[in-house]
Amino acid sequence: MKLETERLVLKEIHEGHIEDILRIRSNEIINQYVKRNSPKTNYDALEFILHIKRKTQNKEIVFWGISYKDTPNLIGTICLWKFSEDRKTAEVGYELLPEYHRKGLMSEALNAVLNYGYNELQLLEVLAITSRFNENSKQLLLKYHFTLEEDQKDKDNPDNIIFSLKRD
Repeated sequence: MKLETERLVLKEIHEGHIEDILRIRSNEIINQYVKRNSPKTNYDALEFILHIKRKTQNKEIVFWGISYKDTPNLIGTICLWKFSEDRKTAEVGYELLPEYHRKGLMSEALNAVLNYGYNELQLLEVLAITSRFNENSKQLLLKYHFTLEEDQKDKDNPDNIIFSLKRD
């Protein structure tokens, strides 16, 4: 399913996005804030894409590639995942190639995804987990009135902090 903003298209990823996914998910600047197994080859990127497609079909994740309206190449990704059992809470995850930072692009994408989550999926709360060192991500979440959950900890990564946004 596709979402559009003023400048962006948020769209399903597919096998044609292998090089874009490899470039995004192996980017050293992005990965300094994320603990994950980054793809090293096109095959690794293809495996990730197929994994996301399976999770999407099973309704475990809603995942979009981010691109400018006039270009096919992805410049980032954004998703809703880790749904609660009652499907009223989900976590948002996002990444954007560094050359596109500080242009308001992730703000546009996040706004579209939050609207989708609250209006289409009827979520009551969206969580966001980010590195306490990632100032851009923290500023983005605060701009959208996410609240820092100081009493909650990410047991998998002590450098992460947890934000939440409840539906109005």
